[in-house]
Amino acid sequence: MGCIVFVTIYLNIKGGLMIMDMRKSWSVLSLAICFTLVFSVLATMSYAKTKEEINASVNAAMDRFKKDVKGGTEYLKGAKAVLVMPNITKAGFVLGGKYGQGALLVGGKTNGYYSLAEGSVGWQIGAMKYDMVILFMTDEAMKKFRTSEGWEAGVDAEVTIIDAGADVSVETLRSQHPVAGFMFDQKGLMGGLSVKGAKFSKITPD
Repeated sequence: MGCIVFVTIYLNIKGGLMIMDMRKSWSVLSLAICFTLVFSVLATMSYAKTKEEINASVNAAMDRFKKDVKGGTEYLKGAKAVLVMPNITKAGFVLGGKYGQGALLVGGKTNGYYSLAEGSVGWQIGAMKYDMVILFMTDEAMKKFRTSEGWEAGVDAEVTIIDAGADVSVETLRSQHPVAGFMFDQKGLMGGLSVKGAKFSKITPD
């Protein structure tokens, strides 16, 4: 009788372990599938671009920024440097990611080209595109970005996101928010987005 009870308990435990192992396997497989889907979308929508293509996209994004963002022209005049990341692709299916390519403008001229990459985990599904403009309002903030090997928002500097409806002066940005970010599409400034965790790396396009 004791042996029967022992064998029953053992089988139950073993069966439970097998179920747990199967659940873990399915979890890993599901994450792998999600990652593959997200990577495929980003790879398809955000291929490597040439300097001419990036420049054209940057110029178009700058025009939209001046037109659609209240005070946009004044913000640009007050900034020491402007990082323009047009047509950022954001895609997610449990695992998410963002990718884009753009340029840093100093004195209105291209100072270098950069890529943006960010990964995230959490409930998310779908894909979207938008433009991002990051203003470096002080020489110190600009220098730190330019000399960094891989500048990460939220780590190397806090980026204050200016949402729709905000009325912030250039002086306020310079004194309180030396690095400010704007995310917008054809409808104007967007809300509810974050740049924290995004990593910007220098690239050398053809």
